[in-house]
Amino acid sequence: MPQLDKLKPLNGLAAQNGNSNGVQLATNVFAQRHYISRERRTHKLGKNQNFKGCTVWFTGLSGAGKTSIAFELESILVSRGLTAYGLDGDNVRSGLNKNLGFSKEDREENIRRVAEVAKLFADSGTITLCSFVSPFAEDRLMARRIHERAGLPFFEIHVDTPLNICEQRDVKGLYKKARAGSIKAFTGIDQEYEKPENPDLSVKTDCSIDESVGQVLKLLENNGIIPKQETLGHHVLELFVPENRLIAAYKEIELLPALEITHLDLQWLQVLSEGWAAPLTGFMRKRQYLQALHFNELAEGINQSITIVLPVSTSDKERLEKSSAFVLYHEQKPYAIMREPEFFAHRKDERVCRQWGTNHPNHPYIKMVLESGDWLVGGDLEVLRRITWNDGLDKYRLTPNELKKRFRELKADAVFAFQLRNPIHNGHALLMQDTHRRLLERGFKNPVLLLHPLGGWTKDDDVPLRVRIQQHQALLEDNVLPKSTVLAIFPSPMSYAGPTEVQWHAKARMVAGSNYYIVGRDPAGIPHPDIEKCPGQDLYDPTDGGIVLTMAPGLEDLEILPFKVAAYNKERQKMDYFDPAKKEAFEFISGTKMRTLARNGQKPPDGFMAPKAWQVLSDYYQSLQNGKAD
Repeated sequence: MPQLDKLKPLNGLAAQNGNSNGVQLATNVFAQRHYISRERRTHKLGKNQNFKGCTVWFTGLSGAGKTSIAFELESILVSRGLTAYGLDGDNVRSGLNKNLGFSKEDREENIRRVAEVAKLFADSGTITLCSFVSPFAEDRLMARRIHERAGLPFFEIHVDTPLNICEQRDVKGLYKKARAGSIKAFTGIDQEYEKPENPDLSVKTDCSIDESVGQVLKLLENNGIIPKQETLGHHVLELFVPENRLIAAYKEIELLPALEITHLDLQWLQVLSEGWAAPLTGFMRKRQYLQALHFNELAEGINQSITIVLPVSTSDKERLEKSSAFVLYHEQKPYAIMREPEFFAHRKDERVCRQWGTNHPNHPYIKMVLESGDWLVGGDLEVLRRITWNDGLDKYRLTPNELKKRFRELKADAVFAFQLRNPIHNGHALLMQDTHRRLLERGFKNPVLLLHPLGGWTKDDDVPLRVRIQQHQALLEDNVLPKSTVLAIFPSPMSYAGPTEVQWHAKARMVAGSNYYIVGRDPAGIPHPDIEKCPGQDLYDPTDGGIVLTMAPGLEDLEILPFKVAAYNKERQKMDYFDPAKKEAFEFISGTKMRTLARNGQKPPDGFMAPKAWQVLSDYYQSLQNGKAD
């Protein structure tokens, strides 16, 4: 097949219906309408119901930073569940446009082709990010009009980096060649760059990449292309009985049958009552249970990856199934009224296999499921009182609405959450400080860290909540963490369900006002319960949780921040981001080694953990050794 740039006129018709080069143009061409609308396409294939397709056109000198900004923006948009794709000048010229040079005519054709491709991408619902020098104003105007004729949004972004800065960068060595005369017609040297007179946004060179990306994100939010981050003013539905009805409710419970619930059930009751699992209004009914179990959703766009259910015995089911309401008691104290209860079979193998991917009885939470009642009961709850534990930690147990109020008081313009169930070392602190810095660079004035340790049931060998809170508080007192940090307890029990559970952790923080979420390595993971067949193996791939969060339904308004691996840098004597090229300089201090040092009263290497925080851990592990831990 002949190359495009070598095609010759075919006959006299070519001269009549040809371009200036005599190449025959297509005639008798009719645009074909798609069978589905743009809106329907994105509704069915995307995660956001509103149409989001557009083109963002980055223009500027070579080396200005167009591609760096576009590719970082692409990464952020995809992490929010939005379809985005970057079209880079070099990539396009190495394929679609490899037959074009850099004459004015070829530059125009280059931009025309790219604009047409970008239009098709945008029409499919993709946020298309084009990084092209595109030095001529008339070519950029042509690209805009191609989109306007198709009814598609087009945004021109001028990456306004001065020539001398671009020459200093000269990553590709092109300016040096142009100055030497080996590259002709190079924009900025011997070919003019026509600066945009009225771009939709101008990004200055004194901005970092994160700050530049933040400006573009704000532009897209303001134009309705992407959803705005949830505001802290949104009130979360709680399930508490209003104060003016409490007396009537307590009188009613004297006439209702009772159901005793477990300590674990009470923790889930707290989760429901405070609104963490909104919009659930009680323990799951069958349809809600099946939708969460099979689709990780309560409704389209509302993530609920774990089932929140109340198991009951056969005898309790037979005793209560004809009641229109009954009271939930724990240790003879009434906590809630369940209305219009619905009983259904507790198919335990189906539940555990779908939620955990295994039904091995050595898994600690699965063991509790298998030993629980053969029936589930769901229904709306009216909770009589705020659930407290009187363990000295209730002041840290802030509800989603209380957290939002706290963030407003701090004048937070971004909230980033870090969930953990283990003690914090300086590698974690490095990640939190680095995230705070990056958000400032994006243009936020006061990003607040939600340090949110899990406070419900955990397996026996995990560090107790009381010790973890003491250790976290010691870090705050030593100024190891960002100053604008809110330490609070997340009341959920730990299911150890890997990538399935990590969605729940993220969704709950989003309910509380977080719009950024740091996902750790092996979130909600656990060693494989079959020790004989799978010795030393994890049940879940440690990286899958982070990947799943970028695809999970209903989390589009939460930007997922990947966990960077940190290790002890022996040369710098501090925790540092691991560099594979210098792996001999790094030491990974395992949990086993850390516990051994703590039990023996030894100190870790300087810079691994703040001294006061280490002392809390050391005291705890030595108390275990001496049999004094409570």
